[in-house]
Parts: sequence; structure tokens; C-alpha cells
Amino acid sequence: MRDDDARYEAVTSRDARFDGEFFFAVVTTGIYCRPSCPAVTPKRVNVRFFPSAAAAQAAGFRACRRCRPDAVPGSAAWNVRADLVGRAMRLIGDGVVDREGVGGLARRLGYSPRQVQRQLTAELGAGPVALARARRAHTARVLLQTTALPVTELAFAAGFASIRQFNDTIREIYAGTPSELRAAAGNGRAAAAGNGGAAARRTAASRPGTATGPESAPASHSTPTGIPLRLAYRGPYAAAEIFDFLQVRAVPGIEETRGPRGGRTYRRTLRLTHGSGIAEVDEPAGPRRRRRPPAGLVCPAARGTDGGWLECRLRLTDLRDLSTAVQRLRRLFDLDADPYAVAERLGADPLLGPLVTERPGLRSPGAADPEELAVRTVLGGPPERAAALVRTYGKPLDAPDGGLTHLFPAPGELTGAEVVEPVRTLCTALADGTLTLDAGADRTAAERALAALPGIGPRTAAYLRMRALGDPDVGRATADVDAERGGPAGPAGPAGPAAWRPWGAYALHHLWRAGLVPTGEMPGVGAGPGPGEAAGVGMTSGSGVAAPGADEGLPFGHHPWVGGGSWSGRGSGPGESPGLGVISGRG
Repeated sequence: MRDDDARYEAVTSRDARFDGEFFFAVVTTGIYCRPSCPAVTPKRVNVRFFPSAAAAQAAGFRACRRCRPDAVPGSAAWNVRADLVGRAMRLIGDGVVDREGVGGLARRLGYSPRQVQRQLTAELGAGPVALARARRAHTARVLLQTTALPVTELAFAAGFASIRQFNDTIREIYAGTPSELRAAAGNGRAAAAGNGGAAARRTAASRPGTATGPESAPASHSTPTGIPLRLAYRGPYAAAEIFDFLQVRAVPGIEETRGPRGGRTYRRTLRLTHGSGIAEVDEPAGPRRRRRPPAGLVCPAARGTDGGWLECRLRLTDLRDLSTAVQRLRRLFDLDADPYAVAERLGADPLLGPLVTERPGLRSPGAADPEELAVRTVLGGPPERAAALVRTYGKPLDAPDGGLTHLFPAPGELTGAEVVEPVRTLCTALADGTLTLDAGADRTAAERALAALPGIGPRTAAYLRMRALGDPDVGRATADVDAERGGPAGPAGPAGPAAWRPWGAYALHHLWRAGLVPTGEMPGVGAGPGPGEAAGVGMTSGSGVAAPGADEGLPFGHHPWVGGGSWSGRGSGPGESPGLGVISGRG
């Protein structure tokens, strides 16, 4: 959206594609909404636009109770952008300001606090403190409406410094008291039970709630435990494909997938700042039955095909980790992506167009723990090899939960002489700060640092840039090389990486999924596996039988870019196990 008239047109049409991209406020009512709000469209003269929810709150507007603008998917722009503002937004979402303050955020970014404040305010209309405050308020609302935790404990769990600050913020943003928000969600009885004693407080984090909205809801299974959440996304979402991707790479002990295809539950342990957690995310099982929730609270994503949610349950040893855990799951399942922008760019390509039509909403999975993914990728081999590392060095859970028994070891626990190379070198760099793979890491600097480590080649570094650091623009190196050569992938060419930017990661997943490029191949990074990189990654048939090398003989020559030399050779890539390739639609 480049001007206010275009934004108002999106509001008039209630276009959910722009939820999270901007917000609008109505001066006559004092509320702010998402573009798809179902309320009567206000007159243009009464509307103001804001780039963030925090900016609308700072201007004195409160959140709409019908459309819940604080619960929209994040803007895909923060995943694309590698500048100060993009990095800062990813770190704020990960809870850095709450844990380390603005000074800690600035140190991670390599700028002064004044520079960070100035740039965020100039672009988003709010500084890091206001942005973090909006995040805390959202976390507090989720806890109010999904747990029986006493309000006094809940306030500190959400990150507030005092009860007064918590109450004032809730009243200002939601135009109601904490008790009113809890009652509106139908959770009053749970609240009363939660105030009953110490036993109730100890189990509050594992009780199911009855909240509504795009990010919180009662779980659908018969015996759910944990905080029930709805992880919202925009547009179509290829859930089966992302669950396939995660299932075949699951490391026993820290990950497992239960249930048949079409109704699976992905489960994993999480190593978090204040403690640990167990996350469960359900695969959507066909069309949902739409019901209007109580108190007039409507999720626009539930009104049609403009989005939806993944049902999730989180069990945390410390509720202060809630928002951080949610953000990590959102990155893992790529829930902040903009499938409309991806389809518009890739759909014009003669090769990718049919693939995009066949699999709308295909996502690029990220990582719940970037350091864990780096270790697993560099270690190589089948998932059982990483499982052996987990059993030896990982911290056991207090009580095993099904197939979940451990937390993945922190880098500092993998620096001993008995740890194999190049894992030991990688973990030493992570532990001493030489290499940073957090949400706000400088992607280019991190990729270079990875590629410079002994035993880690450029292809592994590129793979980790895509998944661990969440970069959707993985084709930039290839595009630059081909532009210099004047090849078919140059800016003037009809197709190829230059035409796919900044969505090269999604193009790559479409090509992997269709079997047109061997799984693990990364663009613009040499003609073969780098030192220490895995070999033998082929395709997996619908029956689940690994078939390394099955990509040989695929019809590469029918497209001007595929087979033109832009991709590294036709061998394996940095997958986490041999045989991890394309999964057919049969499961």
C-alpha cells in the first residue's frame, strides 16, 4: 500500500490480504482495526492509518473488540528486510526488549539506543518500548482468556513491571479491565478456580481454556493440555506439505509426529530463556465449521478463504516464555508469509506458474531453534544420528511425554574434545559469540561466518540462511552471478532467480517438491557439496522408501533456467538425513 487512498480501498473491500501490513483508526470512535474488520466502513474523513498497532495505541486508540487487530499475522516485510528496522522487529518479537531492555536490543543490532529509537519511530510511528508494550498487552490478553492463572501472577508472566502498569495498559488498549476481558471469553469460572489456592496456580499453565479469536481457542482434542492457541496465517496454507517436511526430519527425543496424514499433530520440546516447554501443533483436517464466538468477537480469517489458523497447545515451565515460544513456532511454520505476493511473483514464471497453482500457499519452513538446526545440519546423517547426540548431551525432561524425552543441547554443551568436527567448531563459535544466529542476526554476516568455519561449505551456509535465519530471498547470489554473465536468470531474462526475488526460498521449495531440482540444492554456491556437507539426499517415494539419486533423468532441459548452470551440481545438499527428498502427494 503506497498511499492512504489505496489503503482506504482495502478497508472498504475488507481485504484480509493486508491484515498486519497496516492498521486504520476511526477518530470518532477512538478504536483501531485491521483492514478486514467486519464493522461498517467509516467515512474516509474520519480514518487515520498507522504502520503498526503500537503506533495506533501511542496515538490514543484502543483495539477493536470485533476484529482483534493485535492478533493478526505479522507483516511479511520483516522477514524480507535485512536492515535495522527489520532486524529490530524480529528481535522485539522474540522478547529481547522485555529481557534486556532497549540497551540490549541496541547492542545486538550494533547501533546506539538513540539510533534504534529514531529509525523505528520514523518508520513505524513507535519506538522499541511502545512496540514491546503492545506485545506484552497481547500476551496478557491471551493468558487472561486461555488460563486460570491469577491476575497478579499473570501480569508479571506477561512481562509487566507492576500490577498498576498492567491494569492501566489493559484498560487503555482494550477499553476494559482484566476481569472483563476474562469474562468476555467465558473463562470466569476458570478464573475463580485459579484464585482458589496454590495447587490451582501450579497447574494453571496446563489447563485448557475457552477463549476465542485467531490466536486463542479451545483445543479440538478430547484431552488437551496446555495453553490453547490459534496461530493465525494469511491466505492459503499448504499444511500437508509443511507437516510432511517436518515429519521426515523429526529427531527422536525432541520431536515426534502423531496421527495419520491429514490429521497429524507435530510435537516438540523447546529450550527457552526462562525454562523449557512442549509445543503441539495440529494439522488442519479439511474445512472448519465456522461458529460465531461469544461477545461478538469475530475473527475475519474465519469468514472465508482469506486465512485461518493452526491449533496449538503450549506447556511451559515459566509463562514468561509464552510470546517467545509463539514467535518461534510462527517462524517454524512460516505463518507470517504473504502467499499473495509470492503467488503474484512466482505465478508469472513459465515453470513455476503451474506449480504455484497446484500447491497454493506452499511455505518455507523455518526453525524453532536456529542453533539447534545449525548443529543438526552440520552433523548430517539420518535423524537417529542427531538423536544420539541428544541422548548423550541433551537435558532430560523432568518427566518424559510420549516420545519427547530431552531438550536439544545448548552450543556450550557441545564444545568438548569428544564432540565430532565440525560440530565442535560450530558450537564453539556459537558459544563465544563469534557466530550469531538469533532472530535479528545480520544474515549476510552470519552466512559468511558460517561458510568460513572449517568443514562447513557455502551450500550449508546458504541452507541455514534460508531456514535458521528465515531469509525468503535465497536466490540473490544466483541472480547477481547470472546478471553479470548475461544469462537467462538476469534481470532482463524471462525467468529465473532474478525474476523470483525476494521469494527465492518459495521457488526453491516448489522445485524441490515437484522433483525438478534435487532436494538440498542451493543456488549460486558452487558445483558440488562443500566440505563436510551431507551427500546422498535424493527423493522419497509416497511409500516413504528412500531412493537416493532418484532425481537422475528428470526433464531439466525444458526450461531456460533449470539446467543452465545456475544451480550447484545435481548431487545432494545439506539435508539433515540421507534420503530426505521430495514427498509425493500420497504421504
